[in-house]
Amino acid sequence: SVGVSLYPKDGENVQELLKNADAALYRAKEHGKNIYRFFMPEMKAKLLERIQMERQLRLAIERHEFRLYYQPKVNLHTGRIVGMEALIRWQHPEKGMVPPSEFIPMAEEIGLIEEIGEWVLRTACRQTKAWHNAGLPMLTVAVNVSVRQFKLDTLVEMVREAIHDSQIDPAFLELEVTESLLLMNTESVQSILLSLKDIGVQLTMDDFGTGYSSLSYLKRFPFD
Repeated sequence: SVGVSLYPKDGENVQELLKNADAALYRAKEHGKNIYRFFMPEMKAKLLERIQMERQLRLAIERHEFRLYYQPKVNLHTGRIVGMEALIRWQHPEKGMVPPSEFIPMAEEIGLIEEIGEWVLRTACRQTKAWHNAGLPMLTVAVNVSVRQFKLDTLVEMVREAIHDSQIDPAFLELEVTESLLLMNTESVQSILLSLKDIGVQLTMDDFGTGYSSLSYLKRFPFD
């Protein structure tokens, strides 16, 4: 992706030209890969907004501004709730409730998704165990796992620790991965998925059919 600024229209010195080219670069990245964008004055406000959002996102972890909501999964034959999916929201001090589509891509880009992902996993496990202890039906909880988390050597151990610390039965934890994950180093991914299965968790491929969609993946990898 390329951002372009022109002298003298977009700046009269190197610093200003580079700053404006950077703003154009962010706009290019928003529209995918392998494209370019020329600087436009309105991009400057967009860049400042992004910088502020990034700063606030880093503080959100320290200030405990994230919330988990649980979307029920219902058996259509019986009408009973059989599980739930943990969904993160950001309780922004000024903007109110921010949906994940507005901050998760940035968290992945700046390297915060691992820390946020671990918080989601641990919080969901503790809450589910608390519901089980309270006598509610033995529901499963599904947690989304980012592609970036699979690039870390610590994922399997992190899941193991979250299960141990919460004392949840691993059979009630479901990890959801997207199809794009399987386009990475397949041997490495397969090894990690098998290690997760050895712990006893369930594995789900999320959004199957919206991307590359190879049916062979369903045979090759240990999805439930």
